[in-house]
Amino acid sequence: MPIFQHQFLRKFLTARLTDIQVDHDIATQVADNLVEACLKGHDSHGVSMLPRYIAAIREGGLHPHADAVLTLDAGALLSFDGGQGFGQVVGRQAMAQGIERAKQYGVAVVGLANAHHLGRIGAWAEQAAKAGLVSIHFANVNSRSPVMPWQGQKPRLGTNPFCVGIPVDGASHPLVLDFATSIIAGNKARIAWNAGQELAPGCIVDDQGRPAVDPRWLMEEPFGALLPFGKHKGSGLSVVCSLLGAALTGGLTERHDNRDTQRILNSMLSILIDPHKLGGAANYQQEIAELLDWVRSSRDDASLLLPGDAEHEKYQQRLALGIEVDDTSWRQLAALADIPAGH
Repeated sequence: MPIFQHQFLRKFLTARLTDIQVDHDIATQVADNLVEACLKGHDSHGVSMLPRYIAAIREGGLHPHADAVLTLDAGALLSFDGGQGFGQVVGRQAMAQGIERAKQYGVAVVGLANAHHLGRIGAWAEQAAKAGLVSIHFANVNSRSPVMPWQGQKPRLGTNPFCVGIPVDGASHPLVLDFATSIIAGNKARIAWNAGQELAPGCIVDDQGRPAVDPRWLMEEPFGALLPFGKHKGSGLSVVCSLLGAALTGGLTERHDNRDTQRILNSMLSILIDPHKLGGAANYQQEIAELLDWVRSSRDDASLLLPGDAEHEKYQQRLALGIEVDDTSWRQLAALADIPAGH
């Protein structure tokens, strides 16, 4: 697979968006978000998403110059409509205003409906953590529903992410728990498909509900399905993410199936908390540090990873060594610039 430095990919993605008249500032925000996802090891939410974004713009399902529009202001409660704008833009806008309110009131509840693909939800938890805030996020995915509910026979749910971010004083990065409610994120199947690799057993089923490892069951008709993590637990959390992330915020739940378009709509409910305004403020950061040390002491070789550690390690590695892009994804990206894929 070709390897690229992050600076090249940022410029390349920005140029491909400005080629189709996306404003340079917006293009830069989107490119940076996608490259950052790759740097942190989440290629499924990284640069390979750009061809689909551009297809969605051309199709009309992604409105590249939309801003987050405030639809309700009730002090500590804010509601926004993303207008099918870039999630990388409207997500940051909604979080920025939520951060201001949380610092004012101690807490903010932020609803964001109808954003185009928000990317890695952990990025919004990191934005809040940088401001010293704890955050909890429930998001849903309105696209072709690929996830089979526990005890189901047909896919009905999105990969519906859940995320928590906790700032840690003196640490190199916050604690960020960020996961899809399916065993794997849907785009990880696309990355495996592009690379000609199988998926781990237990992640997907074929169109007859039989266990499968070939990612083609998520890429070509007849479609199979992803499985929820933890059986009823992941399935239940996925339903909650849709009810809170979409139904409560005014977004589209998976009931409004979106299988015939290139767009990916996300809606998200975020709860932002200023930890210094709660009862545990006096010893909050000390207790965090001591608990994390206690958990890490489960191993004697200091190799136990907590949420966010793997991303931090991968970030340092890929900053130094570059980002691998699978051959299929690079061919698709290169085609946007009409350059040879081997360039």
